[in-house]
Amino acid sequence: MEYRQLGRSGLQVSAIGLGTNNFGRRLDKRATEIVINHALDMGINMIDTANSYSGGLSEEFIGQALKGKRQKAIIATKVSSRMSEGPNNVGNSRQHITAEVENSLKRLGTDYIDLYQIHWPDPNTPIEETLRTLDDLVRQGKIRYIGCSNFMAWQLCEAVWTSRTQGLAPFVSIQPKYSIIDREIEAEMAPFCVEYGVGILPYYPLANGFLTGKYKRGEGTPEGTRLAESDRGMLTDENFDLLEALEAFASKRDHTVLDLAFAWLLANPNVSSVIAGATKAEQVIGNAKSAGWHLTQDDMGELNGIIN
Repeated sequence: MEYRQLGRSGLQVSAIGLGTNNFGRRLDKRATEIVINHALDMGINMIDTANSYSGGLSEEFIGQALKGKRQKAIIATKVSSRMSEGPNNVGNSRQHITAEVENSLKRLGTDYIDLYQIHWPDPNTPIEETLRTLDDLVRQGKIRYIGCSNFMAWQLCEAVWTSRTQGLAPFVSIQPKYSIIDREIEAEMAPFCVEYGVGILPYYPLANGFLTGKYKRGEGTPEGTRLAESDRGMLTDENFDLLEALEAFASKRDHTVLDLAFAWLLANPNVSSVIAGATKAEQVIGNAKSAGWHLTQDDMGELNGIIN
């Protein structure tokens, strides 16, 4: 497994991370433990969750699976979503973050969180209040690094500026939706991250599963897949044209389009870790092995001709 620096922090994270929003929802405690053990065996140390995943069960199952091997994992969790009724039980206020970090620590069975991320922007809370609260938690040793998710470029810029001018712990990473099919962040977010040293942790790297190789033009959606529930606008002729071209590119090199989806993201040096969900040991193994394919300059030139 390749390890990369998380932004400009000193933390080293696996190039492939483990997404866990299915833990507690589609996977029970035992199945979660199997997936996590295989991830650790494959060298994956980045385990990404959120307090809201499966109503807290994801964190709880992860904590139980990591008993006795906490030091092998980088635990990244999130806060922002509503966890209970009441006006102060949602968002990024000092009140909500201070309460929820304790709940996450308890569910995870640990006394510190490696990467604590703001899940969603909160228009009702000044970013300085959020950052000062996170800075206090860093100083207390309850969290070690901070990041964010789903911010727009201007929101990330405001956060970075506030941290710098106020002497507060900075966001070292951001989680945006990013794949070879969905490249919206390349307009503003990605260049900002390069300039200011913010690591990118792409989620939905397989475009809601469209890049797994399961979907074929005219064959409908496989039962039980994410796009069977809702096609999310993915199943268009334009997307299938691109998918088939990518499949042909990967096949010529004895790889799958899934391998290509990860390899393409990892060709960007500012991508710290690609967050990939898995519900089976075989998926964990396949995702981890994809990190071994390093695209050449010629490969990237040919791909640019396909996707641009």
